Amino acid sequence: MHLHHSDAFPEGHAHGPGGSSSERPDGRRRALRIGLGGPVGTGKTATVAALCRALRDEVSIAVVTNDIYTREDAEFLLREAVLPAERIAAVETGACPHTAIRDDISANLEAIEELEEQLGPLNLILVESGGDNLTATFSKGLVDAQIFVIDVAGGDDIPRKGGPGITTADLLVINKTDLAPYVGVDLEGMARDAKAQRGDLPVAFTALKAEGGITPVSDWVRERLADWTASPA
Repeated sequence: MHLHHSDAFPEGHAHGPGGSSSERPDGRRRALRIGLGGPVGTGKTATVAALCRALRDEVSIAVVTNDIYTREDAEFLLREAVLPAERIAAVETGACPHTAIRDDISANLEAIEELEEQLGPLNLILVESGGDNLTATFSKGLVDAQIFVIDVAGGDDIPRKGGPGITTADLLVINKTDLAPYVGVDLEGMARDAKAQRGDLPVAFTALKAEGGITPVSDWVRERLADWTASPA
């Protein structure tokens, strides 16, 4: 079942607790949960890997990946050694990716709870969806903020097509900007179209193979972490 646009993150939603309490059962503040969604091949896993490298020395971080029948994304993160193995959990959804992040979030919640139980207090948990389409959104009971990743190789008309992932995600990431000259994409046009769809919600352009390519996204995550820590539990 797909949710309609009105069921996704409301316009202007920037951060803050999702549908579940910001406290763990023991009274400690739970980790901030950020979901990453987007179509297949846009660079979601590479974005997660880059975020882990950028933040792992600053905060206590863990990752939950979602694949339909495999552990491929988790195995990529393990091969890249972005985090110790015990900080990476894999969920096999067995169905369309949006099901496990929006319609029946129990498997992801269980994975999150197990990570926090095993590792102790965490600051940040990244939840990566399997590849989905432009309607992909996370349940507000699962994550506190959502990043939606598209890429220039998909064409510069993607922001114009809209969909809840593009229009309502807390951060829209337009990835692989280094490929723009080779695929005939107008980055300024993509920026204008994204602005038209999203209003004041932020957009980050990334080229993850370039030095500092993840900086716009990691800086945004740091801001969300600071707000999460400062807000009442």
